[in-house]
Amino acid sequence: MILLKNGLVYLSQEKKFEKIDLLIDGKIIKKIAKNIDEPSAEVYDCSNKHIFPGFVDLHCHLRDPGQTYKEDISSGAESAAKGGFTSVCCMPNTNPTIDNISTVNYVTRKARDVEKTKIFVIGAMSKGLEGKEIANIGSMIKGGIVALSDDGNCIQNAKLMLNVMRYASTFNIPMISHSEDYSLSKEGQVNYGYMSTKLGLSGIPTLAEEIIVSRDIMLADVTGTHIHIAHASSKRTVDLIRQAKKSSIKVTAEATPHHLIFTEKACESFDTNTKMKPPLRSEEDRQALINGLLDDTIDIIATDHAPHSDYEKELEFIKAPFGVIGFESAFPAIYTNFVKTKIIDLEKLIDKMTSKPAEIINKELGKIEQGKPADITVVDLNASYIFTEKEILSKSKNSPFLGNKFWGKIEMTICDGKFTWKA
Repeated sequence: MILLKNGLVYLSQEKKFEKIDLLIDGKIIKKIAKNIDEPSAEVYDCSNKHIFPGFVDLHCHLRDPGQTYKEDISSGAESAAKGGFTSVCCMPNTNPTIDNISTVNYVTRKARDVEKTKIFVIGAMSKGLEGKEIANIGSMIKGGIVALSDDGNCIQNAKLMLNVMRYASTFNIPMISHSEDYSLSKEGQVNYGYMSTKLGLSGIPTLAEEIIVSRDIMLADVTGTHIHIAHASSKRTVDLIRQAKKSSIKVTAEATPHHLIFTEKACESFDTNTKMKPPLRSEEDRQALINGLLDDTIDIIATDHAPHSDYEKELEFIKAPFGVIGFESAFPAIYTNFVKTKIIDLEKLIDKMTSKPAEIINKELGKIEQGKPADITVVDLNASYIFTEKEILSKSKNSPFLGNKFWGKIEMTICDGKFTWKA
């Protein structure tokens, strides 16, 4: 047994914090009450600490199988645990692609052996992520996948996307859309506009995202499928999602910490850790994402943790791969930039990193309630530190937040009643 005493516990049902004790027995939260006395328990004094449900990440890349020099399931799970995550969902753009039951089983078996965080598998929509033929969706769903996505790629053929949605709608499983019209994004490197012109780099216009978002919302309306918009980045995308929700279309959306905090100006240094897809956009787009977060048009915050080795990211900007890591920086970055500055309530932030993503994948996770899984994150909100490579357990260090001062240090992470991280 584990007894966490004197902490400020986020009570999920009441959506409020209370100074109270929390008793964990096995994998379950056994009791939440004041002055719990349990002689057989291992006691931890959490005075002046906040106790949250374990974070749930709906969007990450663990690169396993096939690119384990960037990350593997073990290193990714350790990195996630250090960031306070107790559940993560890994995308299928591996080698081989997670588009069949064999690869799904490989990931789930390896994840069970690690026991650092719950790892859920997202299966591919199309075979090999090629956007030509529907993947073996039925068998993957029987194997336990929680969503479908071609993330990293985007199905360009509307008829194929419609057929995938019709098929998926019979299983009540969300589809995660990486929205990118290739005919518009082409060889783009940064946001299209003033900054791409200034830097002499080809641009990716917001339309490349917005056209696919619009298409997929319409297809979701026709099929009744739950469509989830990954890494929303533009004002018009937020507007499209907001209007779809008003029309009762099954649509949810996520924003990443880097799109919420940085703009295209960060690319002026040609730092390849500011290169991602979709690219960092304008200040107007960033403000729209923040407003979307506040009015719940944007349902959740997801990391889009995308590891790349140092030698890949040390190439010239135009040759370096897209993507940045995010497990260890996600909570402190948002807390520092939005909660400390009183833009977002702490309670809203916690919901968007715990219960809300769990709801999207239909899992009873991300809540502190008696009888619920003992997935817990203990944070010292008064602790500040400089985010350096030493803070990162991922194999890759490609973070745009290196050198930033953060508030909010993850002190302990507990997954299924076991400690997976202690500071």
